[in-house]
Amino acid sequence: MLYFWLSLAFVVGMIMPMQAGVNSTLAIHSNGALWASLVSFVVGSIALLCLAIAMRQELPVISDLRQAPWWAWTGGFMGALFVFTGAILAPRIGATTMMALLVAGQLIMSVVLDHFGWATFPQHDINWGRILGVLFLIAGVVLIRMY
Repeated sequence: MLYFWLSLAFVVGMIMPMQAGVNSTLAIHSNGALWASLVSFVVGSIALLCLAIAMRQELPVISDLRQAPWWAWTGGFMGALFVFTGAILAPRIGATTMMALLVAGQLIMSVVLDHFGWATFPQHDINWGRILGVLFLIAGVVLIRMY
C-alpha cells in the first residue's frame, strides 16, 4: 500500500504544473487570474461534492467542525493562494522555474513542519541529510533559472 501512496504523490505532483498552465489559460479567457481561480475552485468543489456523494461519505458533524483549531480553517485560503499565484506565475516565469521554486519552498517548510511535528505530521528532527537535500534543491533552482 505504501507504493500506492508514493505513486499517488508523484502523479499528483506531475499534475501541479499542468494545473497552473490550465488556470493561466483560463485567466486569459475569464478576465484575469482571480476569476480563473474562482472558477477553478467552483469546478473543484462540484467535483468533490460528486465524489463525496458517489463514495457515500457522511456529512461532517457541525460540532466537530467547531472544535477544530482556527488555523485548520486556513487550508482553503492557502489552496486559493496557490491556484491564483500559479495562474499568475506560469506565463511569467515558466513551468520549470515556477515548480522548482514552489518545490523548494515546499521542501523547506516541510522540513520545519516535520521537525516540530505540527499539524498532524509525524515528528522528524532536522538533520544534515535533510539540510543537504534542501541545499541541493536550491542549487537546482539556481541552475534551472540560469539555463
